[in-house]
Amino acid sequence: MLPPFDIAAASVIGREHARAGRNNQDAFSLLAQGEVLAAVVADGCGSGAHSEVGAQLGARCVAQAVLAVVAEGVSVESPEFLEAVRARVLKFLTGLNEQFGGSLVGEHLLFTVVGTVVTPVHTLVFSAGDGLWALNGEVHSLGPFPNNAPPYLAYGLLSPGAVPLERQALVPTSDVMALMLGTDGAGDLSKLAETKVPERDEPVGPLSQYWTDERYFQNPDALRRRLALLGRESVRADFTAHRLVRTPSLLADDTTLIVLRRRMGRA
Repeated sequence: MLPPFDIAAASVIGREHARAGRNNQDAFSLLAQGEVLAAVVADGCGSGAHSEVGAQLGARCVAQAVLAVVAEGVSVESPEFLEAVRARVLKFLTGLNEQFGGSLVGEHLLFTVVGTVVTPVHTLVFSAGDGLWALNGEVHSLGPFPNNAPPYLAYGLLSPGAVPLERQALVPTSDVMALMLGTDGAGDLSKLAETKVPERDEPVGPLSQYWTDERYFQNPDALRRRLALLGRESVRADFTAHRLVRTPSLLADDTTLIVLRRRMGRA
């Protein structure tokens, strides 16, 4: 029996990574166990050569750790909950690092986290590093950090206790109407409301559309297609000026969203 929410999630590559021929360094994970849902977005460190590896591993590892700690009977209300999640994640990353000769941290394992755990009673939002989250229409930005260097969980492999998972919100699940998690690219998306969509005579629209517009929950691919449209470079012919007009992607950075919206008629 899953929590009473419809879910939309998507991740697209940003303009700068596409131009450089690099991969999307964002990732997300959605895992459920009984009536508990774990949702996580992760963003790999831009300067790491293979940070998409850490983001993919990190998103899933954090979500799995959340469900494991819940299964152990630790309440999400407890101050020990997030530390127990963090300890499980670091144990996994430590094993990887040792297996490959201690060379993975800087190049592979640096990633930010914005996540939630939804139980029948409480919903917890947590983070480590930059990104964005929104609860019932109220948007909260995380970062930016000095020198564009957010704290990464994997720093705990180098210095124990270096970067905790921080509680951002703890609310009754019955009060949650809509919840969004985003990587820092979603922060750029929130500034584009009045900007024209490439090749279309329409504005991008506000961030709130992603939890209010029915299409994103009726079609499982609608959110990805919308973000891909905003992230696409447009080229059109200007026959009057006899030239090609190039409109760059609106999304400079990789952008990842997970959106939960309460189903109508469900408590």
